Amino acid sequence: MRKAEDSWSGMRKYLEKEMLAEDLKGRVRYNCSTAAGMDGCRFFEIYVDNKCFKRFSLETVNSYFIESGIIEKKQRLNTAEYWDGFWDTLGEHPLSTRTEYTDGEFCDALEKYRNSDIKDSVNSENPIIVMFAILDRRTGKRTLQKFKESIEKYPEWINQLFDLRIKNS
Repeated sequence: MRKAEDSWSGMRKYLEKEMLAEDLKGRVRYNCSTAAGMDGCRFFEIYVDNKCFKRFSLETVNSYFIESGIIEKKQRLNTAEYWDGFWDTLGEHPLSTRTEYTDGEFCDALEKYRNSDIKDSVNSENPIIVMFAILDRRTGKRTLQKFKESIEKYPEWINQLFDLRIKNS
């Protein structure tokens, strides 16, 4: 049986070495870590030029809910108070209405991306799938130019990745 680290190592190699656009190799890096004391919860990160660009975890989504006022919390929280109401709120705010995403949503999007045609991935409503497609070596200049016409429907972080890709194509 393979260890989880081996699985992520292979996936990281696939994303960074096999699928990443040539001009972004060495500039974009994927990371997966396990949060201590969180029952094996993970967080995934995308680094651009050695700076954390985006993190995908339960904690980033809960912090987003709190900071944006979706969940009201008092200043000092214990762990139970911090997570109180999270799952209900997550169910009420689908992925398409947020700018932060869970590790599970990252994994689901990665699986869909890997099992879909690149054209379907570029045109996905899921911003995480679109992220993989923008960074993908199979997405050419003409496809990127067509994508530019609909980019306003995506969160700002997708626009930033698009700008990075278009400047380097």
